[in-house]
Amino acid sequence: MVTATEDLLDRLRIFVGREAEPPRVSRYPANAAMIRNWVEAHEDENPVYVDDEAARATGRSGLICPPAMVSTWVMSGLRRYREVQQLRADGASEDHAYSQLLAILDEHGYTSVVATDVEQTYEQEIVVGDRVRCDFTIESVSDFKYTGLGHGCWVTLLKVYRNQHDQVLVTERFKLLRFNPTMKKEAQA
Repeated sequence: MVTATEDLLDRLRIFVGREAEPPRVSRYPANAAMIRNWVEAHEDENPVYVDDEAARATGRSGLICPPAMVSTWVMSGLRRYREVQQLRADGASEDHAYSQLLAILDEHGYTSVVATDVEQTYEQEIVVGDRVRCDFTIESVSDFKYTGLGHGCWVTLLKVYRNQHDQVLVTERFKLLRFNPTMKKEAQA
């Protein structure tokens, strides 16, 4: 006999391997001003991020971007975030796999989220002037499990960041737990 959770999991796993959403392309090329803001906020004093001469002294052509900053170039901003939240509140989804997967989870009470881990592999430095693009794929959906936060499953997104020359800059696995906070582990004891 198939349980409701198994049926739900089957519906979610249909999305595995599919493009999560259209590629995100940076609104601005990588630039010294944004890099400086980032390194100052993180108190990162590596001179290759802010001093062109120091970067050239290491054999680089100029300033580089901190590798962990990669996702900031393709963030869609507060307006887009609000649009997505309104769609969710309205019970609607967009015509791409990730939005549809999240809508199914929302429909079944799995409305809370926490990012649990990020793994990044740095392939090539991001340099000033690069236009960053990110392609998202839904890599996996785990079995459901009870946690201290609630009953849920982990969704892993594979993100590949490329520059304007289609060269891979960073490969990232971003894992998040979508859970129902009313179904906690303690309640199952």
